[in-house]
Amino acid sequence: MLDELHVRNLALIGDATLRPAPGLTVLTGETGAGKSALLSAIKLLIGERASGDAVRDGATELSVEGAFFVRGELESQEFPDGHVAVRRVNAQGRSHCALDGSLATVSQLASSFGATVDLCGQHDHQRLLSPASHLPLLDSWAGEGVASARSDYDAAWAARRDAAARLDEILEARSAESKRVEDARFALSRIDEVAPEQGEYEELEASLPRLQHAEALAKAANDGHEALSGDGGAIDCLNAAISSLQAVEGFDPALDKVGEALSETVYTLEDASRDLRRYRDDVDFDPEALERAQDRMAELNGIMRMFGPRMQDVLERRESARQLVSLVDDSEELERQARSRLDAAEAELARAAERLGAARAASAPEFAAAVSAQMDRLQMSGASLLVDVSRKPRAQWGPSGADQVTFLYRPGPGMAPRPFAKIASGGEVSRVMLSIKVALGGHDDVETLIFDEIDAGVGGETARAVAEVLADLARTHQVIVVSHLAQIAVRADAHYVVSKRTSPTDGRLETHLERVEGQRRVEEVARMLSGDVGQASLEHARTMLDQARES
Repeated sequence: MLDELHVRNLALIGDATLRPAPGLTVLTGETGAGKSALLSAIKLLIGERASGDAVRDGATELSVEGAFFVRGELESQEFPDGHVAVRRVNAQGRSHCALDGSLATVSQLASSFGATVDLCGQHDHQRLLSPASHLPLLDSWAGEGVASARSDYDAAWAARRDAAARLDEILEARSAESKRVEDARFALSRIDEVAPEQGEYEELEASLPRLQHAEALAKAANDGHEALSGDGGAIDCLNAAISSLQAVEGFDPALDKVGEALSETVYTLEDASRDLRRYRDDVDFDPEALERAQDRMAELNGIMRMFGPRMQDVLERRESARQLVSLVDDSEELERQARSRLDAAEAELARAAERLGAARAASAPEFAAAVSAQMDRLQMSGASLLVDVSRKPRAQWGPSGADQVTFLYRPGPGMAPRPFAKIASGGEVSRVMLSIKVALGGHDDVETLIFDEIDAGVGGETARAVAEVLADLARTHQVIVVSHLAQIAVRADAHYVVSKRTSPTDGRLETHLERVEGQRRVEEVARMLSGDVGQASLEHARTMLDQARES
């Protein structure tokens, strides 16, 4: 749900803030005042493409900031302060995004804020003319009635895809170029001849210097031991010094501390002397072991030069070569197994497709009836929606299933239903889309619905019906409507007027956004009714507002 929208330097907008109501918010104003610019701002926040042409003349960049809540998070209070999305676009068209204070991508804005907003403009209504949009709408309405079958189909589709990929891999290996297979056989033979083990090279690299310099290491350890523990060595000297200090022990605490420190040092040197002796005794000068280690290191370095540069590269090359050779050598049996798995996956996919199609077919008439009921409310003269669910040819099945869902429009009782693209007018399509949105109710994940020109070509009793339907929709969604109809404006929980005025700071024309209440709102409704604010228009406006509050 959009909590606040702040726009700077977009088209004619210098600086404007919109705080929509949780229910119905209406934007009114003269044509060309800048209402579409506000919708463009929201489009930028939901991830639509940016253009430098939208930056206001004289400005270096535009910015759009949106504070929003997500329904589940709001209920759990996990994010009590909501989220903040920011989009900036400079005059060259370069875009910068942020989400909750951190840099973000356009796709991240689309998946977070954009996932909660559905902007239904004239272009969006035209989606109904494309059958590709019909299946997702039916699935959203059906909810759990289709979700379980869809989940089974998704799993079967993935299993069938993986089985087909495995068979393709085996067949590709069988037809692999002989040079590639020969290279793999050579690499496998050469590496297996040396038979390197994981971690062997690193261990040998660490131990070889000790074998190579065993004599020098033993001599150094022995010399160190003698220097510490031999006659007249460091330990003897320290003990002599300690004896001297012990002769005057207790006369001066400062000197006693020195004696204690020397005693600790003796203990440390004695430990070091024992360690040196043990090291000297453990050093084994073994020319044969050294030769074996050097030969092994030469072998490992040899295959690293051929297949490295690292030992890990050698091991990976051996594994890839083994897989290719195995596929070629065992290809007939592997192909038989892969085809068997693919056949089983195909059969399960067909069963899952049948279950999914049956679930959709069961939901289709109920969905059609729910939408048609809303169409009746919108004064559509007995028109109704029919939903046809048919099976696609196997070659056309996809991740969404095996079904073709088509919405058909029946203009009146007894008339033949036909696809929308062939019979419905723009106004009819717009009202059917509104009917679908109301029928979906809380079945979808969309929280904010934005309608642009939903009232095009509508007047009289139909205008009142559209207003009632929008008010009902606002009970389950946040609804923002750009409208020229007073019947819709009086039902708003928040009413904003968009107008053009001269900027007091630079004298340029700019879009001004004002939330109207009280007498100012009465005047705006009167203007929408008759184009003036005469006494009769004002009285009519007050009556409509009073009736709207009572309904």
